[in-house]
Amino acid sequence: MLEIFVIAYCLYFIVNIYTSFMQVGFVSKAKNMPAIILEDSKYLEAGNYSIEKEKVSILSTFYDFVIFMLWIGFGLKFLDSLIVVDQGWLKAILFIDAFIIINWILSLPFELYTTFKLDKKYGFSNMTPALYIKDTIKSAILFLVFGSLIIAGIALIIENLPLWWIWGFVFIFAVIILINMIYPLVRDKMFDKFELLKDKELESKIEKLLDEVGFKSSGVFSVDASKRDNRLNAYFGGLGSTKRVVLFDTLIQKLTHNELLAVLGHELGHFKNGDILKNIGIMGIVMFIFFAIFGNLNDELFLGLSLNNEPYAIIAVFLLFSPILSFFMMPLVSLISRHNEYAADEFGSNLQSKDDLVNALLKLANENKSFPLSHPLYVFFYYSHPPLVERFKELGYDVYKVNNAKEAMKDDFKIDE
Repeated sequence: MLEIFVIAYCLYFIVNIYTSFMQVGFVSKAKNMPAIILEDSKYLEAGNYSIEKEKVSILSTFYDFVIFMLWIGFGLKFLDSLIVVDQGWLKAILFIDAFIIINWILSLPFELYTTFKLDKKYGFSNMTPALYIKDTIKSAILFLVFGSLIIAGIALIIENLPLWWIWGFVFIFAVIILINMIYPLVRDKMFDKFELLKDKELESKIEKLLDEVGFKSSGVFSVDASKRDNRLNAYFGGLGSTKRVVLFDTLIQKLTHNELLAVLGHELGHFKNGDILKNIGIMGIVMFIFFAIFGNLNDELFLGLSLNNEPYAIIAVFLLFSPILSFFMMPLVSLISRHNEYAADEFGSNLQSKDDLVNALLKLANENKSFPLSHPLYVFFYYSHPPLVERFKELGYDVYKVNNAKEAMKDDFKIDE
C-alpha cells in the first residue's frame, strides 16, 4: 500500500517539474515577442517575474520531494517516539501540531525569499520584518487554538464513531462553512483595517449595482492591503449576514468608478450564476472523496510507516498524501472554474459595459504584472482563471493588433484565429 502512495507521489513530482520547465521555456520565448495586452516595459517585466517565480517553484518542488521522503523514511516514526501520550485526541493534537510546525519551519526559506526578495524586486511586497513577525504570531495563535480544536474533534470522531470518515467529512465541511462566515470578522479584528468607503459617490454606485442583482451585503469596505502588497484586487467575503464587498485600497487608487463597477459586475456574475454554491458543492464532493479514501486505509500502510492505525497517524497520512490527490483532481475543478470565469466576464460586461471591463482588466494585468500567455499544459493543471489572451478574445478585444504581434504569435505559438 505504501509503495502505491510513493509511486503516486513520484508521478506527481515528475508532472510538477515537467510542467514548470515547459512554462519557463514557453514564457522565455514569449517575453521576447512584441508585447500584447501589457505595456512594453510591463510585458518584459511580467515575463521575467513569471520565470523567476517558476524557478523558485522548481527548487521548492525538489525540496518538498526530499522532505516527503524524509518523513516517510524515518520522520513520522521519530516524531511518534517523542510523543508518548495515552489519550488519542491529545496525542493527535501534539503530533499534528508538531508535524505542521516542522513543515512550516522547513518551508520558511522559500516564503521569506519570495516575500522579501522576489516580490520586493518586482515592486509588489511592502512587507516589513516587524509586520511579518506580527502576522506570523497572530496566525500561530489562531492555528494553535482553533486548529487544535479541529484536530481534537476529528480524533474523537475517529475513536468513537463507526464509519468515522462520513462523520469526519460532515464535521470538517461544517467547520469550513463556519470559517467562511466568520473569517471576514476575524480578519478585520486581527490583521487588516476595514473601513467603510470614504468616497460616498462610489459607495452609492456600488450599492445601486448590488440592488440591481439582488445581492445583500453587510457593507462596502476598503481594506489597507497596500501595507503588505501593491497588487490590485477586490472580493466578496463571508457568507450569510457576514457577506461584504471588499476593495483593496490599491484598486480604488488605480481604477475609475466605471472600471471598479465592471470588476464588481464580474464578481456579481459569479453570485448571479450560482458559482458560489457550485464551488461549495464541488469542494464538498472532492472532500468526500478524500475522506472515503483516507478513511478506508488498511493497516499495511501504517505498518510501512512504523505507525499505529490511530487518529494521529490517520490525520498525518491525510496531510502528507492529500496534495497528490488534489493535484490530479484540480484539472477538472479548474476546467469548471475557467468556464465560470468566462460566464462572469460576460455578465459583468453586460451589467456595466464591455469597454469598462476590458479597461479594468488591462489595468489589473499591468499593475499586477500578469503575463498574458502560458503553456497549454501549465494552464491545464494550474489555471483556475483563463489566460488573459483568451479572456480578451471572448470579450471581442483583439490583443494582437499592437506591433503586428498577431502574426508573430501565430507563427511561433500556433494560436488560431
